[in-house]
Amino acid sequence: MTTHSSNHYFVPHGAIYPAVISAGLMSLAAGFIFSVATDTNKELAYLQAPGKWMMYIGAAIIILMTFKWLGAVVLESVTGQYHKWEDKSFRIGMIVFICSEIAFFAAFFGALFYMRIISVPDLAAFDPAFTPYKDFLGTWPSAGPGGIVLGTEYKPSQLNPMGAWGLPAINTALLLSSGATITWAHWGLLKDNRKQLVTGLFLTVALGTAFLICQAFEYHHAYTEMGLTLHSGAYGATFFMLTGFHGFHVTLGTIMLIVILLRSMKGHFSSKHHFGFEGVAWYWHFVDVVWLGLFIFVYWL
Repeated sequence: MTTHSSNHYFVPHGAIYPAVISAGLMSLAAGFIFSVATDTNKELAYLQAPGKWMMYIGAAIIILMTFKWLGAVVLESVTGQYHKWEDKSFRIGMIVFICSEIAFFAAFFGALFYMRIISVPDLAAFDPAFTPYKDFLGTWPSAGPGGIVLGTEYKPSQLNPMGAWGLPAINTALLLSSGATITWAHWGLLKDNRKQLVTGLFLTVALGTAFLICQAFEYHHAYTEMGLTLHSGAYGATFFMLTGFHGFHVTLGTIMLIVILLRSMKGHFSSKHHFGFEGVAWYWHFVDVVWLGLFIFVYWL
């Protein structure tokens, strides 16, 4: 690595990681296509085994190169290549990324609002003499005009929603607690208290993992005992899209927290130089806020 003045922006040397990752993505996509093609065309059955191996190889390349690439970035950080200009650009980039995530979830919350407040009542407001949805009640939660079959019972428009005060309330407590523990870890970092930093991060990872386990139990209960699936009309679709994407973000956030925890245990970060920690902390607080919106508008109201 080359040294540079703090008044100049650090530009790393060229790397092969983007090209190799692109090759891995191509292998993964081609393998998936070959595997899918064999499901509908028996003449292409000979492509099924190679397709699966191409998927495995492509995924392995992507994971390996991601580790190598991020490792190179970490090395640049710990060897003092980043100064105020790089730090500023990293913060701007993270802010823009979180804004894009806000827009992502806003679209799904908007869809929930539209169906719950506008479309479902409108479908039920048709003249009874002309409506094609004679048994449609138009109340929320709704399975839509088509209804659902729960066991041997047909329900034309209504279904039992997921209660707010069981696992969802426990998950809310877990995520709010995790927000407190990562803030406590940040305070420790600002004081160069390594023990407090590591302990706070470990507790945050544990709480995030507990949240994911509880959500897995909730999904199992919804599918096997409540008949609540992605096919359960408007409510089922919005419920699983919102909670599912949020769970995916919690999974990514937990993985990032584990990486930050391991780096902290190795002595990385200081009170003056720790954007890697802060970026993950911002993301985790964003995940907490989104869950509060989910708990209120999907589970509670």
